[in-house]
Amino acid sequence: MDIIIKDILDELNTPAVPMESTVDNLLFGDTSSKVTGVAVTFLATQEIIEKAKALGVNLIISHEGIFYSHWGKTDALQDDSVYKQKCKTIAESDMAIFRYHDYVHRFLPDGITAGLLQALGWKDYEVENLPAASIVELPSSTVQNVISHVKQRLGIAYARYIGDPSITCRRIGVLVGYRGGGELAVSLFGKKNLDMIIYGEGPEWETPQYVRDAVQQGNEKALLVIGHAESEMPGMEYLAQYLQKKFPAIPVHFIPEGPVFKIC
Repeated sequence: MDIIIKDILDELNTPAVPMESTVDNLLFGDTSSKVTGVAVTFLATQEIIEKAKALGVNLIISHEGIFYSHWGKTDALQDDSVYKQKCKTIAESDMAIFRYHDYVHRFLPDGITAGLLQALGWKDYEVENLPAASIVELPSSTVQNVISHVKQRLGIAYARYIGDPSITCRRIGVLVGYRGGGELAVSLFGKKNLDMIIYGEGPEWETPQYVRDAVQQGNEKALLVIGHAESEMPGMEYLAQYLQKKFPAIPVHFIPEGPVFKIC
């Protein structure tokens, strides 16, 4: 029996708590179209769309918004050459694109966080699962060892940190994506007695400055900032594995993306 786009979307939205407002939406394509294959990615960039086309798939599932706005606003881009070329590429490839952000974060546990913990090999060390964070308790280690482990497991060449690399590190808060703001992350240090927090990104004048002050005062605290995409790509790979099991008759590919920044 043919699998259509609606079948995929119904599966994606089933496990989550219903939401009145969401950015999750079929941006291009028709729900009645037959699916030849699926590409799952963090963000459907120009490069990712071209790679998906080369793989022969006709549905991309993108975690983040493809037009440089969380809310998908494109009014200011109508005359922009980059926007128009991207739309042309999508149209010429006859590609359907589904934005899948809110519902995957509503999985119990959060699907993106679960994917990161799986990639890090820390699932068995999770001691508390919160709506926007996971608390892990590792065998006694050092900040430097944790940093090296994260870089090696995620295949990232660089990350930013604050703290003494030699201090003991056991209790760690793991926060994916843009959850590094002070209101959430700073409070976790005290409430959960954390030695270290790892997150994707956040305002640099909030949590990083808190940790810097803590270190200056002699507190053994540390922060590791790995990048938004780097923290959430494992969750989308986790999703691709889930979909392949649910729909074994069609190919499901995870397409990673390289770092958005170069270091000079």
